[in-house]
Amino acid sequence: MIKKVIFKKIQFLNFSSENFKKIIKNKGTFFFPAAPALATIDESEVYYKSLKNANYVFLDSGFFVLLLRLFKNINVNKFSGFKFIKLFLSHVKKNKKNSIFLINPNKKISHSYKKYLKKFSIKKVYSYIAPIYPPTKIVDKKLVDQINKTKPRFILINLGETKQEILGDYLNNRLKNKYPIICTGAALSFFTRDQAPINTFFDEVYLGWLIRIIFNPKIFLKRYFLSLKLLVIFIKHFDTIEKK
Repeated sequence: MIKKVIFKKIQFLNFSSENFKKIIKNKGTFFFPAAPALATIDESEVYYKSLKNANYVFLDSGFFVLLLRLFKNINVNKFSGFKFIKLFLSHVKKNKKNSIFLINPNKKISHSYKKYLKKFSIKKVYSYIAPIYPPTKIVDKKLVDQINKTKPRFILINLGETKQEILGDYLNNRLKNKYPIICTGAALSFFTRDQAPINTFFDEVYLGWLIRIIFNPKIFLKRYFLSLKLLVIFIKHFDTIEKK
């Protein structure tokens, strides 16, 4: 069985749901880069480095998984942030002593997430509204201080585009203790219904991107169109691909 696929020195984990209970006990960065984000790895050095430094990079992008199958005959599991969060919510529901530190984009999302997580009787849910970070470098001493003080069991970064991975890498290197730092972007919004009504079926058949476009074409049509650049990057770095 293929354990991982390496692309441009980024190690993508070939992961399945059966291994969730084992991996959720670990600490470090958990990244789920979608196609629009992966399409920027040649132009954003800081984002590329965050993926290389990650403890776990999952195959969230159905487009990337299909490219591996078509051009390299490598068959791996697509494992999305949506699927991970679904398993994560089931996990914390059974372990109510857990505490979660949320890093959210705005107050509306923060309120929605905290309200939703109350259903799971989690011991404590902390919430931090992230400022508008620059695209190249992130420094947030206030956030570091709050996490060091609260010492949560999990950190969930719910920011869009590439900033969540850059922030996750920054925190992993700055915090006094190590934590599971889970960067699933808007995945929790699919459960709270703050974003597109994606479900298990659409996720399994690689159509989450289409539902997001239909739900909000103004934002996602351009974003996913630009993700086609990933094909060019895939071909450019074709010789770096290996499986283990």
